[in-house]
Amino acid sequence: MSSALRNTLAGVVIAGALWPAMASAQDAKNQGYLLDSQGNIVRAAGAGVCVRTSDWTPARAVAQCDPDLVKKPAPPKPKPVAKPAPKPKPKPKPKKPTMLNITEKIELQGMPFAKAEMTADNRASLDKFIASLRKATKARAPVQFGAVVVTGHTDRIGSLKYKKRLSERRATVVKDYLVKNLYVDQKLIFWEGKGPKEPIPVTKFCDNKMKRKQLIECLAPNRRVTVEVVGRAQSLAKPKPAAKKPAAKKPAAKKR
Repeated sequence: MSSALRNTLAGVVIAGALWPAMASAQDAKNQGYLLDSQGNIVRAAGAGVCVRTSDWTPARAVAQCDPDLVKKPAPPKPKPVAKPAPKPKPKPKPKKPTMLNITEKIELQGMPFAKAEMTADNRASLDKFIASLRKATKARAPVQFGAVVVTGHTDRIGSLKYKKRLSERRATVVKDYLVKNLYVDQKLIFWEGKGPKEPIPVTKFCDNKMKRKQLIECLAPNRRVTVEVVGRAQSLAKPKPAAKKPAAKKPAAKKR
């Protein structure tokens, strides 16, 4: 037997021995393509194309050989983006209370002639005045004192120097009463005496030719002390509702 024949027979024997292994590997992985002994798909030399078997069908296509025939996996669904928690609504700022400027005044008339003291009626009027400042009304809260001005006055009987001192003493008497009963800081009280400089207008009819007792009685309104309180108080009046806007008038229909 020639050496060439022996080699051919040997190749056939070796091929016959390897073929079952290749076939089993091909059956195990993919029967649509030819596999080598290591289970890898065989590619045609030069072209790089996968070698298909007679069992190949488009259903057996693999991505590395026929990517166009293989269904691409659906892209993963995007993870839902968590919505940011809604910001809490800012609490409405409390409205500042409306403040009112308050000015209250009283005149304590008819003080005793040539004396620096209040009558019973004077004290009753002043007590009522003090109570009204402390008490809230429908329009305002109790008054917050800013300043209290106390001014003493006299009639025109007597010397100007004496009347000036007497008016100051009258103002001091009322000032001390306010400190005691109004509970206001003395630093907020301003007092002075003006003597007979600011008479009540009606007393201009008091004639000096009158008898002394009659003249003293006629000039009684001038013997007084005025108390003026300046301060602030919170408004308690309810705000008026906003006026509704009038509805727009429809245009008149044109006459045909």
